[in-house]
Amino acid sequence: MSAVSLGWASVTRARRQDQRDAAQRRIREAGLRATPARVAVLALVTSEPAPASHGEVADKLARGGWDRTTIYRNLMDLTRAGLLRRSDIGDHVWRFEAIADGEGEHEHPHFVCSECGSVACLPKAELSFRRTRGTPRAVRRRDVAIQLRGRCDVCL
Repeated sequence: MSAVSLGWASVTRARRQDQRDAAQRRIREAGLRATPARVAVLALVTSEPAPASHGEVADKLARGGWDRTTIYRNLMDLTRAGLLRRSDIGDHVWRFEAIADGEGEHEHPHFVCSECGSVACLPKAELSFRRTRGTPRAVRRRDVAIQLRGRCDVCL
């Protein structure tokens, strides 16, 4: 192994430890016990670039020895504690994403590829609505989930 790859491995290890430490702190601040499985779930979901399904999280954490039920229960506990957001993009599969410190529970739009099904967060996107007669109250209160559909860059 070269010196370059050893340096990268130690940076990666340090980054993972920082993610676990941050997850442990947030879990405790939310009033939950910071169990190893719960810390692993929150650290993983926080590091994901897009919302992840229960199956995706369970597959990535399988090497830790946790079963799918344990992963699911922790995803739900973290969601109820306000650390994760759960959403359905229309395919009847719940996906989970971390709620950043100070972000609150307001959702941001997602882009869903109509061809491959990939999901991308659009946290910086600004959408505006003009109120018109008959606009549902949920839209006026901004109590809605917004999803844009189209073909992603890979599928174009």
